[in-house]
Amino acid sequence: MKKQLFGVAALVLSFNVYAADDAAWMRYPVIAPDGSQIAFSFKGDIYTVPVTGGRAQQITTNPAHDTKPVWSPDGKQLAFASDRMGSMDIYVVDKDGGIPTRLTTHSGNETPIAFKDNGHVLFQANILPSTDDMQFASGQFPQVYEVSTKGGRPIMFSSMPMEDINFSADGKSLLYHDKKGYEDPWRKHHTSSITRDVWICNNLDGKRTYKKLSSFNGEDRNPVWASADSYYYLSEQKGSFNVFKANLNGGAPVQVTKHEKHPVRFLSRANNGLLCYGYDGGIYTLKEGGQPQQVNIKVVTDKIDRDIIRQVKNSGATQIALSGEGKEVAFILRGDVYVTSTEYKTTRQITNTPEQERNVDFAPDGRSLVYASERDGLWQIYQT
Repeated sequence: MKKQLFGVAALVLSFNVYAADDAAWMRYPVIAPDGSQIAFSFKGDIYTVPVTGGRAQQITTNPAHDTKPVWSPDGKQLAFASDRMGSMDIYVVDKDGGIPTRLTTHSGNETPIAFKDNGHVLFQANILPSTDDMQFASGQFPQVYEVSTKGGRPIMFSSMPMEDINFSADGKSLLYHDKKGYEDPWRKHHTSSITRDVWICNNLDGKRTYKKLSSFNGEDRNPVWASADSYYYLSEQKGSFNVFKANLNGGAPVQVTKHEKHPVRFLSRANNGLLCYGYDGGIYTLKEGGQPQQVNIKVVTDKIDRDIIRQVKNSGATQIALSGEGKEVAFILRGDVYVTSTEYKTTRQITNTPEQERNVDFAPDGRSLVYASERDGLWQIYQT
């Protein structure tokens, strides 16, 4: 057997009151449909804050990474992505917080895009394109799926990539931007044949029709409805990303914001016409014809430093078990179960409990581990 070095990741936590004045780089802001609140992610948790600013309310407190909140049309729920079970899954939670409900269980990553209605969430995932999809099958081209807020099996909404979906008020049409090939979404001033364009999809309940709305040879993305015949979107056609407005029937787009140094990101709109977006780490609101207003946000919470300290251990492992094919080694280190590869530098922590685990072994099929653990005062047999 090849000599192994067991790489183990340990979390170091420190608890302090987080200074409100240091709040910056709030990500993925999205305004509520009624225009009263803004949801955003900050340091791996979801928060909401009144559009007028003030102290933010922490919605999630899990030590995992929670991100990309999406409002339900009635403003009563938030969908978000979280890796609390390993990979990114879709969860929904009440707008005031509480225990989230997990909606997806796929082993890959899923991220929410929009609520189709109050009872269904659309999300993006790389699972399996449909048989009639003519696009090159690749992990670069995720599909769109629909899942009920009550759980259940997801169904495919679109085999073709559709990003930043925004439904019309009557639910019969949607705006989105396409994905023609790989390009880092954070890249600036990119022009090529695979830059994103804004599209509209009509007749969602029948034979869908599609129409490309933008024609700039750079990036056009993140469309949101302005009215039944117009929309806002982000574009670099005047330099950095800014908000533009265009008509569905064509015509020259009108520039709405004129930020110069940094790109505008994460555009959303409330039913009352109030726009919300991120700029240079802050969150802004804007009424068309007015001036952008930065939202003054105070975040007060226990500070949890989630920095991972990587350590290489070459001793201390006990009760080692070898898989049937000899490609994996399971072992106990400091009372927890780990598994590592005999061919690659890959080590995975299986358990993370205050109780100790012992007597680890592989199941006959090699796909799970069995071990003993002293939980609730009793030694029991567990399988993971």
